[in-house]
Amino acid sequence: MAKAIHMMIRVLDEKRSLRFYRDVFGLETADRVDFDGFSLIYLRNAENDFELELTVNRGSAEPYDLGNGYGHLAFVVDDLAAEHARIAGLGYEAAEIKELHVAGKKLARYFFIADPDGYKIELLERHGRYR
Repeated sequence: MAKAIHMMIRVLDEKRSLRFYRDVFGLETADRVDFDGFSLIYLRNAENDFELELTVNRGSAEPYDLGNGYGHLAFVVDDLAAEHARIAGLGYEAAEIKELHVAGKKLARYFFIADPDGYKIELLERHGRYR
């Protein structure tokens, strides 16, 4: 059976992205590999071994075109309202908390935030299938 190990995104400002992912999700650098024209920075936290790979291409100055194919990355938390307040307190703009219902039952409670490069990230409250 295949195991998901990481997701890669390209980022423009390494320091700004590292700060965002540390502040908001507690992700720290697990490994870093530097090449002539780019660096790969692998981030993770104590929750699991799935990593977010940040690719920093040296010499890039223009924001990346995210296109219409990217959807979002998702994280689950125990207390969504507390995380929303904490993130807003750090000065990051988080969208309002919403709930999604199917057949009268709560499927998800969530909100979105965008990272410094505009990638959408969903935070879900631990419930049902979102563990």
